[in-house]
Amino acid sequence: MEKLKIGILICLIIVTSCSEEKISDGGTGTVKGRVVDAVTFAPIENARISSNPSTSTYFTDKDGYFTFDKIAIGKYTFEARKDKYIAKFEAATVELNKTNQIIFELKVSTADNRPPDIPVLTSPTDLSKNQAINLKLTWTATDVDKDSLTYVVTVKNGTTDEIKTYKDLTTRSLELKDLKYSTKYYWQVASSDAINTPTNSLTSSFTTLPFPNPRFLYIKKVNTNNVIFTADEAGNELQLTSSSVNSYRPRKNLQTNKIAYISSDGSQNQIYTMELDGSGVKKITNTVPIAGFNMENINFCWSTNGSQIIYPNFDKLYRINIDGGGLIEMFKTPNGKFISECDWSQDGKEIVLKVNDISGYNVEIYVIKWNGQVLYSVLSGITGAVSGLNMSFNMQKIVYTRDVSGNENSTYRRFDSRIFIYDKATNTSTELNSSKANGYNDLDVKFSPNEAEVIFTNTSNDGISIKNILKTSTSSSGNTSNSRTTLFTGGSMPEWK
Repeated sequence: MEKLKIGILICLIIVTSCSEEKISDGGTGTVKGRVVDAVTFAPIENARISSNPSTSTYFTDKDGYFTFDKIAIGKYTFEARKDKYIAKFEAATVELNKTNQIIFELKVSTADNRPPDIPVLTSPTDLSKNQAINLKLTWTATDVDKDSLTYVVTVKNGTTDEIKTYKDLTTRSLELKDLKYSTKYYWQVASSDAINTPTNSLTSSFTTLPFPNPRFLYIKKVNTNNVIFTADEAGNELQLTSSSVNSYRPRKNLQTNKIAYISSDGSQNQIYTMELDGSGVKKITNTVPIAGFNMENINFCWSTNGSQIIYPNFDKLYRINIDGGGLIEMFKTPNGKFISECDWSQDGKEIVLKVNDISGYNVEIYVIKWNGQVLYSVLSGITGAVSGLNMSFNMQKIVYTRDVSGNENSTYRRFDSRIFIYDKATNTSTELNSSKANGYNDLDVKFSPNEAEVIFTNTSNDGISIKNILKTSTSSSGNTSNSRTTLFTGGSMPEWK
């Protein structure tokens, strides 16, 4: 009998040790808390709060708060639970006459929630053209769980590769303003329910209206590359070539409405053509690239009808059709000097050339016939740099710039480059007095379309300052000076057609 009593006692001890921890009856305390969204921290109403060991069950108020008042002291585990959220547990020790604070941050459960449907882009339609530079993007989007949706719209400029992102949109439309003319844009919409991974639409594209009356062409430095821009007389500007490629020396042909330009192609430089809006890029030269002593000072020229281009390759002048065929050598300098610049007369019978030695000096300017015969000399026997070369419509005048300081140096720095106009009738060159400031250079000169003015680049002779594009009248020379007007800041190598 005594052994039986001992066995029963042992069993009772085992059972007691295996049961739930007992709550002390030594007094009470308080537990207060709040339930919020783990992402937005917004309060969660009507979340169910329970404890283990079990006491009472409470539901949070509209601000997410709950209170367990006068519960026995001891160790507890509290649980917060709400539909569409993942339940969470927090441990707490209730102490005598003290208040314990608990914060539950509940994460949304995605187990039964489906992502938004794929957004559908509605306007403008894919591949649409002639879109206004201020327009509205619209799309449709639905969610089977009726969740509230927000949108992210991504818009990419197809010319510059610039990407703009518009976040946290709550409507299914977006007003875009001040888009660029003659530009193809790509756009995409991402729809989010704040629960699942956002859903992306297909990518759509549209092209804006053609650029109005783009009479000017020039280049600007973007990072380390030359980039071609066009502009109208009101100053509206459009980037034509990508800032990731070095492109420069734009030349426009009115008959074909195309632009030819030089662009880097590996270790060489080639001539390309494009449409006035920068589209339809085509490589013209190939086996014989355009080349010379300094590519920043190399130029080429269209034929009047736009069917051919002439260009230099060191001491040779080549002609090529704009389809890339028909390449021929037109002329070779008799003394081995490099050809740097050329201009072709309107009737196609004469070509003016600027040639120089390997360092860019010992310059000569002379005119040849289309068959290579030298007709007459414009400039020779001077020291210093010469650049910019343009023949008038009637072939009686040639405009160029010359560094009158006569300085020659290894960096090809110019100190006082001025504009000169050669008159064939008098066989003289006269400086165009345009009030150039001391310490500045005039470069890249060309006649305006009506030849009453010239357009040119002006910059400090320090070689690192900003370049600007100016114009001035051709009517005065000698002691009478003309005023000059700034057309575009930060530009060079201008073309005016």
